Amino acid sequence: MPQTRIPCMLIRGGTSKGAFFLAADLPEERDQRDRVLLAALGSPDRRQIDGIGGGDSLTSKVAIVRPSQRPDADVDYLFAQVVVDEPRVDYGQNCGNILAGVGPFAIERGLIGASGPVTPVRIFMENTGQLAVAHVPTPDGQVEYAGDARIDGVPGSAASLVIEFADIAGSSCGALLPTGAVRDEIGGIAVTCIDNGMPVVLIKAADLGLTGEESPAQLDADTDLKDRLEAIRLQVGPRMHLGDVRERSVPKLSLIAAPKAGGALATRTFIPHRCHTAIGVFGAVSVATACLLEGSVAAEVAEVPSGEHLRLSVEHPTGEFTVEIRRAGGQVVGCGLVRTARLLFEGKVQIPSDIWRGPLES
Repeated sequence: MPQTRIPCMLIRGGTSKGAFFLAADLPEERDQRDRVLLAALGSPDRRQIDGIGGGDSLTSKVAIVRPSQRPDADVDYLFAQVVVDEPRVDYGQNCGNILAGVGPFAIERGLIGASGPVTPVRIFMENTGQLAVAHVPTPDGQVEYAGDARIDGVPGSAASLVIEFADIAGSSCGALLPTGAVRDEIGGIAVTCIDNGMPVVLIKAADLGLTGEESPAQLDADTDLKDRLEAIRLQVGPRMHLGDVRERSVPKLSLIAAPKAGGALATRTFIPHRCHTAIGVFGAVSVATACLLEGSVAAEVAEVPSGEHLRLSVEHPTGEFTVEIRRAGGQVVGCGLVRTARLLFEGKVQIPSDIWRGPLES
């Protein structure tokens, strides 16, 4: 039998890269869909040599998009993290970087028409049940990818794409502070557990005998540290209403320290077992939010300006990530960020036909 050909776009969203599919082009049944995604990206294999994945969690991502039936959304977006070296697909989190590609994909695929110089695309995020609005540049009725916006972790520049969130608190855990406290103690270490778009556990680097300036390679090589972090993660998982997280990619852990380059604070984030060379979108939002919470471990080291509309720079190993936060009466009421995206490839990814023969088989 010939291979099964599935329409696909490869899009860089922020500092990640993913395969974007229309839901109608994939199997409806989850187990079969997972087998298709694993075959398409080449998992399980650390190089993903037999698929289009890049051998890294940041390039082994999938967006599944469909027209929305909701009155408050244009499209529904399901994020899938395809594990590189395991035969597993994780739907337990969102991805704000891949989210940056959803608006352009929806317009490129004709799910929504361009409407003026900037087209707002209302996106329902299926993983977390919340909404975002991506403001996609569309001069001349088509997506504009070229521009002068720069984000750390991506070479060159591209068109600015603004994403706004109204309320993402408790997106995965049910509450901004899922343990019910702004600070907890795990094994003698003070932590702040927060979920403002991404479940994150914040730990002061100094409390682990670190400076917060270590490179990702140094931290990845420290097996004792990683064992200690995983022990903390496994303990806080149930407290954050995430259950047993041994096979899950959340919560993330972020080691924090005083800022080194004029930002709000410095971070080294594990996702969850490897140190990120940058920081994820929603992870940065959660970390920035923690800086504003009196009594949190982040508030002890962060440098935060006054005001109701703030721009907080979250430093990471390869630069910084700026988060816009609006607060009123001491409460965080909204946030936003600037990302870029670029369409890299459009075509058909091919998988063995014995895995799936196409929509007729579904």
